[in-house]
Amino acid sequence: MSETKSEPDSQPGIPTLKDASTVMLVRDGVDGPEIFLQRRVGAMAFAAGMTVFPGGGVDPSDATADITWAGPEPAWWAERFATTELRAKALVCAAVRETFEECGVLLAGPTSDSVVSDTARYRAARGKLERRELSLASFLAEEKLVLRADLLRPWANWITPVIEPRRYDTRFFVAVLPEGQRADGATSEAAEVQWRTPEEALARWRAGTDILLPPTWSQLVALGEFGSTADILVAWPTIDPIMPVLVDIDGKQMLSFPDNQRYFADLPDAGRLRGSVRE
Repeated sequence: MSETKSEPDSQPGIPTLKDASTVMLVRDGVDGPEIFLQRRVGAMAFAAGMTVFPGGGVDPSDATADITWAGPEPAWWAERFATTELRAKALVCAAVRETFEECGVLLAGPTSDSVVSDTARYRAARGKLERRELSLASFLAEEKLVLRADLLRPWANWITPVIEPRRYDTRFFVAVLPEGQRADGATSEAAEVQWRTPEEALARWRAGTDILLPPTWSQLVALGEFGSTADILVAWPTIDPIMPVLVDIDGKQMLSFPDNQRYFADLPDAGRLRGSVRE
């Protein structure tokens, strides 16, 4: 059974949705595309201990950022994500900011057709961004950098179920690791990081080594269909909002979402209960 559902921004008695951006960073490996994954520290308020892609909530400053921009304009992103231009701009800015904060990869360059090759010189600014002592707009302006929206591709939209105390309306992006840059785990939110093919990541999940929430699992399954990062970049996935809903199946409360039967069939026994009641 599967179900796709969207909802208004808020409803009485249901936690308010917060916009968020997640970036699936990919690179070509010997056995095909590899995806950058991080295991969140156990003290996190949301998805603690889970293996996820870099990302996080939209900051208020993301929506008002006056940034030199290269690539599709906010109106284009708004159409792809079925939202407003202001919201779309904030989502793209959050995607760039969170990717830099969480793994040191910066989707920006000195010009509209270049990208920085080494982000080590921006280490101090990265820390200030993570601590919210510096805005993305101020950082890019001070360093005379152009945000490269054209290095991102829209991919999916998942909404946290209403049963969760913290809820996010998350847009997923995909981006190729820029040449010369290195993704790391120098963030307070990651216990460890790894580059893995979708097949490897899913095998570790089935073995119980890593814990994947349905949105992460779903994207890994989708990315596993591609033979190269070039193929991923030219893909044009249909983006419909997906919000898992709690349903009764044979007397058990289970989350319903696209391909949920496949997800629960492969879910390790140790995580079956957890997976049955969380996004």
